[in-house]
Amino acid sequence: MAFQLIPFLIQLAIGFALQVIGYLLMGKPRAEKSDAATDLENPTAEAGRPIPVPFGEVEITGLNIIYYGEKGTHSYKVKS
Repeated sequence: MAFQLIPFLIQLAIGFALQVIGYLLMGKPRAEKSDAATDLENPTAEAGRPIPVPFGEVEITGLNIIYYGEKGTHSYKVKS
């Protein structure tokens, strides 16, 4: 009975030690963005905001939109 308990306790100690090491190596949580920083993510129409020029595949957030148009789709039937 004692021989079955010793490997279990060793594995338990190793698991606990790995949890402690993982917690100590964990990075700090990122600070939340302020209201001024999150305001730039919404599309706006302001004069003087910089126009981003992307190269490659980049997601642009916080666009400066002047005109968007109608937010619907239209389907048309065309005779061939």
